[in-house]
Amino acid sequence: MIGALRSLLPDRHPLRLLWHKCKSVLAAALYGFPARKLTVIGITGTDGKTTTVGMIAHILCANTIRVGAASTAFLQIDGERMENASHLTSLSPFTLQKFLRSLVHKGCTHAVVEMSSHGLVQSRTAWTFPYVAGITNTALEHLDYHGSMEQYRRDKAILFRMLGGKGVKVLNTLDETYRTYRDIASEKTITYGGPDADLRITDSTADAVSSTATVITKGGAQERLKLSIPGTYNLENALCAIGCSMAVGIPIKACVTALAGFSGIPGRMERIDEGQDFSVYVDFAVSPQAYEKTLKALRTMVGETGRVMVLCSSCGNRMREKRPQVGRICSEFADIVVATEDETYGEDPHAVLEEVWEGIDQSKCEAHKIFDRRTAIEFLLKNAGPSDAIVLCGMGPFSTFTKLEGRIPWDERSVAREILKSM
Repeated sequence: MIGALRSLLPDRHPLRLLWHKCKSVLAAALYGFPARKLTVIGITGTDGKTTTVGMIAHILCANTIRVGAASTAFLQIDGERMENASHLTSLSPFTLQKFLRSLVHKGCTHAVVEMSSHGLVQSRTAWTFPYVAGITNTALEHLDYHGSMEQYRRDKAILFRMLGGKGVKVLNTLDETYRTYRDIASEKTITYGGPDADLRITDSTADAVSSTATVITKGGAQERLKLSIPGTYNLENALCAIGCSMAVGIPIKACVTALAGFSGIPGRMERIDEGQDFSVYVDFAVSPQAYEKTLKALRTMVGETGRVMVLCSSCGNRMREKRPQVGRICSEFADIVVATEDETYGEDPHAVLEEVWEGIDQSKCEAHKIFDRRTAIEFLLKNAGPSDAIVLCGMGPFSTFTKLEGRIPWDERSVAREILKSM
């Protein structure tokens, strides 16, 4: 019955949204509204949410705060991390509320929760009573669901309205949504990014294994930040994490000190090292903006001597407009582009691949279309030379690969290691 109604009603039909709200309050009531006993930090944004959630959880743990975290890639309870097998950015309301209750039972006092725009609209994260609401950035993504960038921004704003005029907003002044979210009521706002923000970075550098910068506060205090993960864009994620951590009472020096020990998130610019003389990373980049940031980071790493090589793809049953954009971005910023299959959720995977391929400007790069993902990875690895950098985008830390014929075991990191060992 419910399944039949779902097929008849559009995703954003008022009746469907009402159903989501009913499920959410029922779930919270069933588990005793556990978020009331926690200090909840909610993180939204197009890219960087999972890494930022991981950074915040790491900072809090390093400062003896018992914390749990829920994100696309992992769930964490008081320092113990496990895979999020659902791969959902925002868990179902029953799963989330059960998880929050488990945090309370384990003695946790804080929770960091990744909140997607879908989850916010569908009330999956309702009744979490966030005290801190932070955003990484907004970019072209999920318009198949939201309809327009304006609506996408409004849907992201749900998180800040959940503060109810209390708590702390942590906003990126470099993002075009800043002025919109700035005016939503809260007790305090911490800003980061721009020259007039509460937190900004200068003197940023990155290499194949790390990134560094000086963090400067509005009051003029300076702290040197070093991350054991590459990509200057991760320094931006770190600023958001520092702002959110400061909002719950962690001094900036303690935040920076803690982040020096942050080893990254599985499948987020994760380095694969089997002794080869070139760099290999597995990354969960899926949006055009994420591809661009990742490829620019690799370009900085290789300098004039190496080539940037990318495995690109796009999942099915999602925003079709971004597929050729992913191809265009890759041809703009990479030297060698290999387009391949991805999880297509019922769509013809060959048709999805063709749409990515259509966006690739073959006059700007060496381009190859290799449908089988393993074969495509093998091609890249076997054609890399000294000082080259390869990034395998799209699958990240997933442990399965959903194809038309069904789900198969798949770990992109293990596939890359296996091929490298055989070379």
